[in-house]
Amino acid sequence: MSEAITDFGRALKILTEGRVDFVLIGGVAAWLHGSARATVDLDLVYARDRENLRRIAEALAPHHPYLRGAPPGLPFVFDERTLRNGLNFTLSTDFGPLDLLGEVAGGGGYRDLLPVSDEIRAFGVQCRRVRLESLIQLKRAAGRPKDLEAIAELQALLEERNKSDG
Repeated sequence: MSEAITDFGRALKILTEGRVDFVLIGGVAAWLHGSARATVDLDLVYARDRENLRRIAEALAPHHPYLRGAPPGLPFVFDERTLRNGLNFTLSTDFGPLDLLGEVAGGGGYRDLLPVSDEIRAFGVQCRRVRLESLIQLKRAAGRPKDLEAIAELQALLEERNKSDG
């Protein structure tokens, strides 16, 4: 399993072909809004309904999802039941690091993020990403140093976009 960098195109293709309902957040969403910052993992908020949990488990199973940072050999079964009983999962997969988030600080769950997301074509697939204003809000709520550092750039992108729109 690769820990270097996620193959974003492969990951998104796997998820979209598996008909998984999700919204992109984090560094990939920032990059798709014009950020120059590099990111190594894919962060997404996923729908927690039973059918979507089944689709996630089926789509990811062939790619050996495992708890990132957990000792090798730790018993871990990635299936619908695990997803239902958990909420946020930081995973290693054959295509790289993946953060599956049932809820995020400042944004809530999938249904909460739908109205503040848009559809975009990225890495050859149609998917949803959180809008720039909401991404800034999520980064503020996360409060990690790397998120706080990213806010200035995202705010500048928002101001530039608002100037060109107005």
